[in-house]
Amino acid sequence: MSSSSALGSARRRVLVVDDSAFMRRLVSDIVASSGEFEVVGTARDGLDALRQMPLLDPDLVTLDVDMPNLDGLACLDRIMREWPRPVVMLSAGGSDGGADATLRALDRGAVEFVRKPSGAISLDLELVRDQLLEALRAAAAVTQLGIPLPSPTLVSPDFAMRGSAHDRGLRSPARGTSRSTHGQAPSCLVCIAASTGGPAALSQIIPLLPRFERAAVLIVQHMPAGFTASFASRLHGISRLAVHEAMHGEPLHAGHVYVAPGGFHLRVGGTTVAPLALLDQEPTEWGVRPAADRLFTSAASCYGAACLGVVLTGMGRDGADGLLAIRQAGGLAVVQERLSCVIPGMPDSALRVAGADHVVTLADMSHAIEGLVAAHGVATDTVEKIA
Repeated sequence: MSSSSALGSARRRVLVVDDSAFMRRLVSDIVASSGEFEVVGTARDGLDALRQMPLLDPDLVTLDVDMPNLDGLACLDRIMREWPRPVVMLSAGGSDGGADATLRALDRGAVEFVRKPSGAISLDLELVRDQLLEALRAAAAVTQLGIPLPSPTLVSPDFAMRGSAHDRGLRSPARGTSRSTHGQAPSCLVCIAASTGGPAALSQIIPLLPRFERAAVLIVQHMPAGFTASFASRLHGISRLAVHEAMHGEPLHAGHVYVAPGGFHLRVGGTTVAPLALLDQEPTEWGVRPAADRLFTSAASCYGAACLGVVLTGMGRDGADGLLAIRQAGGLAVVQERLSCVIPGMPDSALRVAGADHVVTLADMSHAIEGLVAAHGVATDTVEKIA
């Protein structure tokens, strides 16, 4: 990566890659009109992009997922191997296949993604202007040290499989590793907040957690509607815990992981005897919905000291106020160590506002969560310990 140009220039240099000439022009106009970025070139497909990478040496790349000749995933693999730098994917989403391909791109090292507009003319791309520029700002904030590497095969021994994260996500759990299906209400909640870099981080953390007997996990990952269900399904395929997208009004059960749906705030309602997952579409907080502050504050109100808040990698300050509420209620706060973050904005804000009981690297996060849940008096069943 051309670190000197990336860090010393007022405007980051962007290569725009899309097989649609119209989309290339529209994306280029949005990028250039911000005044924060300079479009140094465009490419019509993956092969064209690879030809231009060593010549243009862009600081950032916007990369369409679905292209002829060489698609976005294959192109991303080459970029990350030969010219590693922050990449923002542009995804049509829409179908399970499109969402899955986008999540595979995050597994393979993309920093962030933005949903492309639908329609033949696609003039509504202007509607995602703010999202696109915010993603580029996040990418520009990534140092070379923080560029996410392709996710390693970090899974528990009884789920050990070879191949890509995508392959693992599509396979069933190994024989003899039945899921936790405990029906009782959890006596402890683990609430996790993540944004940029979060999908890859969560793919390393959740599969290594044991089958909690009396704890439930709730996740707010900043992600557009249409992608969180696929994300939850992929985590479910590689985890001991049962993972699914949260539904409004459903009871919370121990041994389960609930992912906030894109476009909905997730809150904890009811009582500790009969806790519920509640969804709403109230205004965004800090420009996001779901917002971790909503989840954390509601969990603290309901569970008090039996609540563990975790803030992972991400841009912005969502989760900071909620983490403070958890600590004020007697719960514990864990923040990801900044050097292990893709972007440390959220952890840094959490430390400034709330402080933390523990600052933990990504590699140690699953062990930390397991130990702190156990310390809260929540026993786990017998599982092989990860060395």
